[in-house]
Amino acid sequence: MLVHGLARRSTRRLWPTGGPHSSVTVQTPVCRRTFLSMATMTEGFLDLAIALPYPAGWPAYSSTIILLTVLSRLAITVPFSVWAKKRQWRAEDEVIPRVKELAPEVSRLVLKDMKEGRVKGTQQELQAMHGKRVQHILNTRRDELLKEYNCRPGVTMAIAPLTQLPLFMGCSILLTRLSQHPTPFDSESFLTLSTLTHADPTATLPIVLGFLTLANVESSRWLMTDAQREREVKVQQWKEAKVAKGDTVLEPQKIIKSSLRILSVGRIVVATMVPGSVVLYWITSAAFGLVQTWALDFWEIRRRRTKALPSPSPPQGPPSPQRKPNKSDKIPAR
Repeated sequence: MLVHGLARRSTRRLWPTGGPHSSVTVQTPVCRRTFLSMATMTEGFLDLAIALPYPAGWPAYSSTIILLTVLSRLAITVPFSVWAKKRQWRAEDEVIPRVKELAPEVSRLVLKDMKEGRVKGTQQELQAMHGKRVQHILNTRRDELLKEYNCRPGVTMAIAPLTQLPLFMGCSILLTRLSQHPTPFDSESFLTLSTLTHADPTATLPIVLGFLTLANVESSRWLMTDAQREREVKVQQWKEAKVAKGDTVLEPQKIIKSSLRILSVGRIVVATMVPGSVVLYWITSAAFGLVQTWALDFWEIRRRRTKALPSPSPPQGPPSPQRKPNKSDKIPAR
């Protein structure tokens, strides 16, 4: 939050990569402020980049952008992602099995109720009515269990964007502010970036950003198990059967994936127009997100394999010693 009342202007000379001859003079306003402001964060970033003991030849500002991106994702987004994954597992382990157990009994009770009510209609109409009533009861019970176990899917799905978007927007605005002249970013290059204040003239990094974003969208299919593939085929066949009957089937996951694929292309276009420092942050964040997705998927696969293993049988004690037969054990002859 910026506080009004500019007191004075201070002049700072920075030379992170060279000596005093390659210095850049930066004038920053010094305000009387009690809250964290944009000027405070920009000055803190520049001071941190100079203070960190990077090896000789490492670009100080680019390295700091990468380092802070990784640390911020580890501190903020990873814990929330793990929390969301555990909520998903709680729904799979506690809610879904109980709903499946209720399905046969609910179907029997609904059928009994329809017979007692003498509901009339064709066989197809009666089957459709029976299925809708059963599904309504099961959905109601499922929602109650999701609320009871605190694992409603809407909250679980919203956790990732709600935690990542503020961080993403804040860091992008901060780096855009740091890329405005005069700035020491103008004296540092990185890979295909001539300076951190200009866009990539070769468009190489924006294209890499697009591929990383697309990989984040498609990576969920790369580590699918055979059981998941079989279930996906069955769900697709069920959807095709519903469409063949004339029913409308909404597929929100397909809509979201298609939108994200379009976003991958759009990010390439936008990345060719923003400063190089922002593109570097976006690429680092996208690469971290891809690794995080792979780690969570691998964790999921290990968990499913562990659940599929047979439970160990209880340990058996030592065999009891056999008693020697005596004369009383003999069957008397008739």
